[in-house]
Amino acid sequence: MEELVIESVKLDDERDTLIVLDQTVLPTSESYLDLTTVEGVWEAIYELKVRGAPAIGIAAAYGVYLAVKQEDDSDRTGFIKAFDKAKTYLASSRPPAVNLFWALDRMADRLKKSAENQASVPEMKAALKEEAQKIRDEDEEVCKSIGEHALTLLKPDMGILTHCNAGTVATAKYGTALAPLYLGHEQGYNFRVYADETRPLLQGARLTAWELQKAGIDVTLICDNMASIVMKEQKIQAVLVGCDRVAANGDTANKIGTSGVAIMAKHYGIPFYVCAPMSTIDLECATGEEIEIELRSDEEVTEKWYETRMAPKDVSVYNPAFDVTDHTLITGIVTEKGIVYPDYKTGLKEIFRP
Repeated sequence: MEELVIESVKLDDERDTLIVLDQTVLPTSESYLDLTTVEGVWEAIYELKVRGAPAIGIAAAYGVYLAVKQEDDSDRTGFIKAFDKAKTYLASSRPPAVNLFWALDRMADRLKKSAENQASVPEMKAALKEEAQKIRDEDEEVCKSIGEHALTLLKPDMGILTHCNAGTVATAKYGTALAPLYLGHEQGYNFRVYADETRPLLQGARLTAWELQKAGIDVTLICDNMASIVMKEQKIQAVLVGCDRVAANGDTANKIGTSGVAIMAKHYGIPFYVCAPMSTIDLECATGEEIEIELRSDEEVTEKWYETRMAPKDVSVYNPAFDVTDHTLITGIVTEKGIVYPDYKTGLKEIFRP
């Protein structure tokens, strides 16, 4: 396997810049953006230039640090107010992504502790930078651990279906749902991966297919509406997906179309696994009914990937970015601490115990 050298989010502290891989132009261009303002970071998250729950959290952590890095070193009160303003602003970029709020809250907690210890503004800045880097480094460890646990569920030569992109471009490294594929590839598992294109933003076609092919993994691209037939033809032995939020009862929010894949997998008797960092588990959210579903622009459906518009002008468009997969359709939720099986209300609580 080729060394994974893709870095989707990176801090260049000397230049006061957040460098992100622009996922909106893949696979035709491997282009990196230099973001120097909090508005630029907000736009990159909202426009899906940086996407994937962990990568969003990493970008937000670095972004809120850079937003206050140039604040006056002598004004502690003004510094804290500026941080709160930047945190609130960045939190509005992607409401369904729990990692966004988790990372920003973690940065806020670190700042609070520093302030309570009477730290100077330069010391608080250093603490924020350190915490942001920890969030990034811990994510790489988390992804590898998820991959190791998920790999125990798989056998060599399996056919694996995945939806959207939960790979290395969506995280610090390895990915979540794709982590066991990378680790299995290193060990000669010879997986055959089928990647849903994932309409309307084509994360499967543009991102998953690109990065798996780049790593030398056997990957076949299919349209979303082909998932049923490849399951029926027994080409799929397991489904692996990531997620943006897990509710306390095990309902999971992920890219639109995920719940349909889960329904089909249930019909054909194929195990359906959700790979979820513990940072995406929201025990305060009772069920998936409480998860806000982001509605995005009509243009993503009617014209984004076409040379000319492909739908009638002024036709009504409904474009939810996510759907919620009912916990009854999920075989297991794979976290960095292990695999949670039903009953999820109990299992998800237990996994947080020391």
